[in-house]
Amino acid sequence: MGAKTGLLAFADGPAPDLLRGVTRPDRERTDALVRRLYPSGELEKVEGSNLSEGCYPPERLTYAGSFPGIDVLGDQRFMIDRPSELPEHLAKEGQGRRTILHAMHSVVDWLAFAVWEDGQVVRSLSLSPDGGVIEDIGAPLPFEMPYWAGEHPMTPVPGWPNQEPYPLPFHPLDLGEDALRALFGFILEGRPSPSDVDADSILLEGYRTHDPGDAERDAQHAEARKLLKNMKRRTFTYGPDGTLVEITP
Repeated sequence: MGAKTGLLAFADGPAPDLLRGVTRPDRERTDALVRRLYPSGELEKVEGSNLSEGCYPPERLTYAGSFPGIDVLGDQRFMIDRPSELPEHLAKEGQGRRTILHAMHSVVDWLAFAVWEDGQVVRSLSLSPDGGVIEDIGAPLPFEMPYWAGEHPMTPVPGWPNQEPYPLPFHPLDLGEDALRALFGFILEGRPSPSDVDADSILLEGYRTHDPGDAERDAQHAEARKLLKNMKRRTFTYGPDGTLVEITP
C-alpha cells in the first residue's frame, strides 16, 4: 500500500455530499482561506492539483479549495499524532461547522482521523503498529465497527519466516481507506464504487506556505531520514519449497 493523506476540511454538512459534483474552487475565497490559516503572510501561488493527488502535497506546499458549503485543504502539516491537539487557529476556523481530519502514512502503517462539531471533538483515533493506539476519543463511528468487531483480522503472509502476531487487530491502512470514503467520499487504493466522489475532477489551488512550527518539523524529519539511512536492508526470495529465504551478499 502506498496511500498517504494530510487532509482537513471545514464543512456545513456531510463532506461527501458537498464534494459530489463540484469541480473548480472559488479562487478569491480560497486565497482568503489560506491567508487566514497561514497568517505569516509569506504565501506564494504555485501550480495547483486535484483532490486525489493533492491530499498529500510535497513539504511546504498546500493545496486548497473553497466550494459551496465546504473548504478542503491538503498539507503534510495536518499529519499530527493526536488530532485532538489540532492547532488553535485551525480549530477556530471550524467554529459553527463540521471539521474533518484524515491523515495516514503507508510507510509506517499509521492512521489518524477526527471529527469536530462546532469546535468540539466528537471522535478522534490515531494508531500504528509501532505506537499502538495513540489517541482514542469518543465513540467509534459506524464504518469502524466491523474492524473493532474482528471482521478484518491480519493473517500471516504464507512463506514469510519468523512472523509475529500483528500488534493491532486490523491493518490501519485498511481502516484508513474506509474512513476516507466515509468522511470524504473517495478512496485512494482499492476498488472504487460508482457512488464515490470523483476526486480526480475536483481541482485545488496551490500555495507555498510557511508555518511557525516548520523549523521544529525540519529537525524531526532530518532525524527520521538519518535513522532510515542507517537501517539494514534485507532481501528475500522464494526457495524451492515455496518459503521465503533471505538473500545474503
